[in-house]
Amino acid sequence: MRAIAIGLILMFTGAAAWAQRPAPPTKTYASAADIAALLEKAKADHKEGQPTVIERIVTLAPYGANLEYRTGVGPAAVHEREAELFYVLDGSGTLTTGGKLINEKRTNAENLTGTGIEGGSSRHVSKGDVAIVPENTPHWFSSIDGTVVLMSLHVPRSSGGTH
Repeated sequence: MRAIAIGLILMFTGAAAWAQRPAPPTKTYASAADIAALLEKAKADHKEGQPTVIERIVTLAPYGANLEYRTGVGPAAVHEREAELFYVLDGSGTLTTGGKLINEKRTNAENLTGTGIEGGSSRHVSKGDVAIVPENTPHWFSSIDGTVVLMSLHVPRSSGGTH
């Protein structure tokens, strides 16, 4: 019984500490050299079988732009309160949007994940392409042609946003 009580105390203390974490520090500029260094870091941090490595480029809460280094197909996602903008920095792959998540699971209060998408529309994307995915829209890089490097930006939207 004592072990359970201690475990519950630790769990609630950890959850409260996590909920009170400060926002990431503001960083409003990244040079081309900074982005090249982030890409090299992502490549160095990449583990065998890991589909994506993410590195933060800039932050101005509640916004943050990430570098995504993708070497394989990962899970599909739905962000219920955020649109997501992708800019392809290098490489290519297939972005599938719409449809329905397969094996849908909740990852947190505002996001869902799945093993893929049933239905939807697929579009081949490559260096220089831009795509925006509205909130509540399943999206998935269903194929990667070797690697694809993206800049992604999550854009919080009101629950009354339009699609």
